[in-house]
Amino acid sequence: MTTEETSRFVRLRVELVLEVEDEEAVTAAALRRLSDDPEMPDTERAHAEAAVTEDTAEALAYLVDPFDLVSEVPGVELQQASWSSERIDYDPDSPDWDRDEDDGEEDEDDDQGRTG
Repeated sequence: MTTEETSRFVRLRVELVLEVEDEEAVTAAALRRLSDDPEMPDTERAHAEAAVTEDTAEALAYLVDPFDLVSEVPGVELQQASWSSERIDYDPDSPDWDRDEDDGEEDEDDDQGRTG
């Protein structure tokens, strides 16, 4: 049997590059989301608020939720997700940013993001 015949699970990899035009707006939105989460313990909330205030990339990690990306897709249920964010130097004209380039296998240490 092939993998397609034996497994119903699919790994979908998505890479986004975002330009942050208003860091204060991103931080404020992340702080609102954190304050609106009734299930987050106070100690975790304090740590998360400090992180999103210090780093806009961290604020984006709290705002972008993989569940939101697939929750309306019929016939699928999100089983696990991990994601992370980082500041990068971006030059769309650079050959290093070839959108069609296959990066091959990702290093397991790169999966340090959130899991759900």
